[in-house]
Amino acid sequence: MLPAGGSVASRHIQSRIQAQRDLLQSAFTRRQVVIMKQWETVAIVGVGLIGGSIGLALRERKLARTIIGIGRRSASLQKAKQCGAVTATTTDLARGVAKADLIVVCTPVADIVAHVLQVADACPATALITDVGSTKVEIVGQLDKALNSTGDSRATFVGSHPLAGSEKTGPQFARADLFENRSVIVTPTRSTPKSAVELTKSTWESIGASVVIKTPRDHDRCVAAISHLPHLVASALANATPTADSYLAASGWHDTTRVAAADAELWRQILADNRLHVLKSLDKFERVLAKFRQALEKDDQNKLLKLLEAGKQHRESVGN
Repeated sequence: MLPAGGSVASRHIQSRIQAQRDLLQSAFTRRQVVIMKQWETVAIVGVGLIGGSIGLALRERKLARTIIGIGRRSASLQKAKQCGAVTATTTDLARGVAKADLIVVCTPVADIVAHVLQVADACPATALITDVGSTKVEIVGQLDKALNSTGDSRATFVGSHPLAGSEKTGPQFARADLFENRSVIVTPTRSTPKSAVELTKSTWESIGASVVIKTPRDHDRCVAAISHLPHLVASALANATPTADSYLAASGWHDTTRVAAADAELWRQILADNRLHVLKSLDKFERVLAKFRQALEKDDQNKLLKLLEAGKQHRESVGN
């Protein structure tokens, strides 16, 4: 058994997590005094769950006069308009961003670079472009070189990644409160204008989020452990469950595998783009899993209990 107060390592983990919580709470407190200017025109490229939720959040808070939804399928855009996420729609990207002050690209990670460059060619030079991609090194690296590092006269790009979402897709699942009390990682580089970083930060804060600034590399390393590996493990667990027994699955199985129901092609792109960091996180996970297997093979119940207790304490220290 562990001592009543937990092991030294466990207390150290709890101390670090509490410090991170305090940092986020401080950010939430600062966010409460954010006074955001109203955007004249916001364009959202890809009005699915995330894009639709951005539109709803901006409209609910009256932070944009016009919100234009841009996409490939008129039927999907019509759903976004019907649910109130946008005020106008178009399948013509250049037309949709022509007068936009803010453009948010919410397309799959494999398409973001091309879409941002298309946006930059058509939008005002004074516009701010950001994205919601789950990986950042490749995306930000290419766009920073193309837009921010060469004295380019086109609009400025700042990378973003809201840590919010669902396994569901489509504007019909969008929520105005999706980003409230959620973290958004903003990933500037040395070439990113500070004014653009601050504007990106305050925009996310104005719809309820807490912003954390990280380099693109630190972002990809961090999300590999807290987002990408959990998705891979959830998918593996769902795959490993015998079909004949799945009808008996209860809340534990459903909670653990929920994210495995997300769009497979989208997640193929994410895992492939962040492959090296995911592999490092997978190495660590496999080492921990091997300890569980060894304890079971040797019927070492004391070791098994310690492993379960360590997992329990770490999970409880993180909170909801």
